[in-house]
Amino acid sequence: MNDPGVDEPIEKAAKDIERDPYEHQQREEEEEEENFLDPTCPLIAGTFGPMASAFNLCALVQNWRVFLPPQITEAHGDNIKDPAWLVAVNAVSLICALAANLALLLNVARRLRFSIAQPITIIGFLLASFILIVLVALASTPGFQTSDASHALTQAFYYANFAAGLYFIIALLMLATVWGAYRGHYEKEFRLTVSQRTLMLQTIGFMVYLLLGALVFSKLEGWEFLDGVYWANFTLLTIGIGADFTPKYHTSRSLLFPYAIGGVVTVGLVIGSIRTLVLERGKQKFQARITEKKRESALSSIDFEKQKIRVGLFKKVNFSEDGKGMTEHERREQEFHVMRKIQDRAENRRRWMALAISATAAAALWLVGAAIFMVAERNQQWSYFVSLYFAYTSLLTIGFGDLQPMSNSGKPFFVFWTLLAVPTLTILISNMGDTVVKGFSDATIWLGELTVLPGETGIRSRIKSAFHNMTGGHLSRLLKTDEISTQQPNALNANQSSRPRQNKNTPHEVFMDHVAESLEDEELGAAEDAGERGDPLGRDIHFYHYVLARELRNLTRDVLASPPKKYTYQEWSYYLKLIG
Repeated sequence: MNDPGVDEPIEKAAKDIERDPYEHQQREEEEEEENFLDPTCPLIAGTFGPMASAFNLCALVQNWRVFLPPQITEAHGDNIKDPAWLVAVNAVSLICALAANLALLLNVARRLRFSIAQPITIIGFLLASFILIVLVALASTPGFQTSDASHALTQAFYYANFAAGLYFIIALLMLATVWGAYRGHYEKEFRLTVSQRTLMLQTIGFMVYLLLGALVFSKLEGWEFLDGVYWANFTLLTIGIGADFTPKYHTSRSLLFPYAIGGVVTVGLVIGSIRTLVLERGKQKFQARITEKKRESALSSIDFEKQKIRVGLFKKVNFSEDGKGMTEHERREQEFHVMRKIQDRAENRRRWMALAISATAAAALWLVGAAIFMVAERNQQWSYFVSLYFAYTSLLTIGFGDLQPMSNSGKPFFVFWTLLAVPTLTILISNMGDTVVKGFSDATIWLGELTVLPGETGIRSRIKSAFHNMTGGHLSRLLKTDEISTQQPNALNANQSSRPRQNKNTPHEVFMDHVAESLEDEELGAAEDAGERGDPLGRDIHFYHYVLARELRNLTRDVLASPPKKYTYQEWSYYLKLIG
């Protein structure tokens, strides 16, 4: 029984599903893959753009060369004033980058059209990058820098290198975005969520907060501004290297109290946004792709002679070929449970693959960073092992202070490297929470139940259950195959009894409950009135509306459930019949 006016659309949708049940899912996955650049590239540009501009500012506020008297290190050399043309051109690059950042932010906020904002953004970042590349190249020539040991390049020169590289990468990302938009892969509009915009604003706020703190404390302590940036960086990230850069005056120590607290809170907000946005978005896309690959692998592994299908490395299930001896309902239920097993395997694989990728990225950050520190601090005669030790204690925010970068190249790289470590380690720790940490937590609970905190089921039952969970049930059955169970609870009973109780204290849930209750009462009363009038069609239509309202109310609770509810086959079948 269909609602009047929706018979034809429902019938068309049903035919489409029968023709190719996976076509719609595959089309959605392809659209998601095409849309990847749409929100991701602007988000990356919006977060790393302010960082690049901050580095550009660092390259502008200090001279690029120092003179080194005998027995004086490059960190304490005498500044050599830069030519006026270098300062002017450097300022032009910063202006171009700021204009590009502003255009991008206005475009994301939908205050500036895509066709206007993107040329400004791309050209601005490209110009800023090329200008800095030219300046860096000129500063590396013998005409600007003498090759003897009495001269050295300052931190500002190396900040210019980092800014130029970031500008160029951001410009390439935005070029890819524009190319995809004009090729029709997605709309010419950035649909960033409030959370994504918040991350961009939080990044801008953090960089401004860091630079302002560096300015204030460098004035109070008599440091160079770029040394103040280095100090503010390891202070706000709670690395605490200390050594030569610690507040020594009463005023600066007093200001450290609010400054450090504000910085830690800001970093915490950024970490929370990164975890929510990157992990949740990546989880959905990664899960969809792995599930599709698992499904294709399962289809290609069907053994028609033994009537078995492989859904995992050691996991096989039986099936009935062509549905022999089975009803249509049982055949569809069999396919449903096979797909459920494939989804479970895909989810487990996604977790471990995500952990492997994030662990590889963190290891690369550690190992490559150590190699660069070894080269940058060669005057301190750091070996690679010493660099590994320093990088390790810095990444884990241990910060013993026994080692610290002292070269003009090491300090800027430390700032850039630790800022990269924030998202990298955030993603790694979050992925560990679903795998390694969960395993340790379960093992701790299991060990406690075996010793001082026995569970209700007894030690023997607990050991059997743990062994079954660790082996997935494969070794305990000597690699025997599983039969697909087709015994499920009644659809309507399962729909009610298995539904988790939800907290109804939120305004949204209270509102939805009131609306659904009113609609249910209204439609049920109308159905009774139509039955009394002898109008069976009207009675059925109103009763159908009553059932829809009731089930929409239940679905709303399921959407808000945590963890997400997984429907049984009977529930899926019930809802599909309900919509036609």
